[in-house]
Amino acid sequence: MLNRRKFLELSTLATPLLSIKKIASKPKAVTKPIVVSTWDSGKPVNAEAWKILSQSGRALDAVESGARWIEDTINCCVGLGGYPDRDGTVTLDSCIMDEKANCGAVAAIEQIKHPVSVARKIMETTPHVLLAGDGAQQFALENGFKKEPKELSPEAKDAYKKWLEKSKYQPEINIELKQNNSAFAPSFFDDGTPNHDTMGLVALDAAGNMSGAVTTSGLAFKIHGRVGDSCIIGAGLFVDNEVGAATSSGVGEEVIRICGTHLVVEYMRQGNTPEEACRKAVERIIKRDPAKAKTLQVGFLALNKNGEYGAYSILKGFVFSVKSDKEERIIASKYFFE
Repeated sequence: MLNRRKFLELSTLATPLLSIKKIASKPKAVTKPIVVSTWDSGKPVNAEAWKILSQSGRALDAVESGARWIEDTINCCVGLGGYPDRDGTVTLDSCIMDEKANCGAVAAIEQIKHPVSVARKIMETTPHVLLAGDGAQQFALENGFKKEPKELSPEAKDAYKKWLEKSKYQPEINIELKQNNSAFAPSFFDDGTPNHDTMGLVALDAAGNMSGAVTTSGLAFKIHGRVGDSCIIGAGLFVDNEVGAATSSGVGEEVIRICGTHLVVEYMRQGNTPEEACRKAVERIIKRDPAKAKTLQVGFLALNKNGEYGAYSILKGFVFSVKSDKEERIIASKYFFE
């Protein structure tokens, strides 16, 4: 039988061995700077952010710059060139968050070209996080942003005219991919009209700090005033500088219901890899209503403090873009349903 004295002697002998083992373990290598973003359209967005990150710039400046780039681009998914709501009005949602949990957001803002910069201005100059509608526009104009003409881009105008023939309100995303000039195309409605894809990006800078931004024109032909997850901190974007950051794309209502990106970051805090964390969040959505989950798309993208990234989606078709000094590529996310 092991008596108390013998036990203490063995414990004393073991202590130096444990200390040696602890000292011998090497810290995990960190990839920084790095930026990841949703969809293949994130490749040029990352390139814009990289101009700042590669010069040891701040992650916050990098993600804002990347988001502004796509807001400047006339397309069906993001910015004033995006598809309108069912009343023919383009409304934009955006948010931004830095390494100190400072954050700002705008919802359903109209006629402002760079909602992500308005979100940052809210974050840096007010005690608030989210401004919406007319109030968000008023704030933007009072802070030097220009009011743009209230008109649809040619592409959006044609799509809206076509949609009006049936006026079918269908917020679910059909994830069947169509071929175009890109390896991966946007999501489409049953009639062939492309639906939105949110642009979300998160970055880790050379100093080891993280930030993220999201910008979108929301679901095409939505009810006027509808706001998705893209401007909601903890849903479309969340940053915890001790753990990592996450963003999302897809049917925002489903992301809001589980506080999706906050959940992803908490799963990473528990020791899960970014991909595992995204998968668990997706499974949370599926568990709530498996039958409904097969009819819609949600994808999560995450980056941890070591510069490790990963993504996961409900259905096949979600892709993301990565840029660091080691790689620049577009990656197809793993998914739950074929």
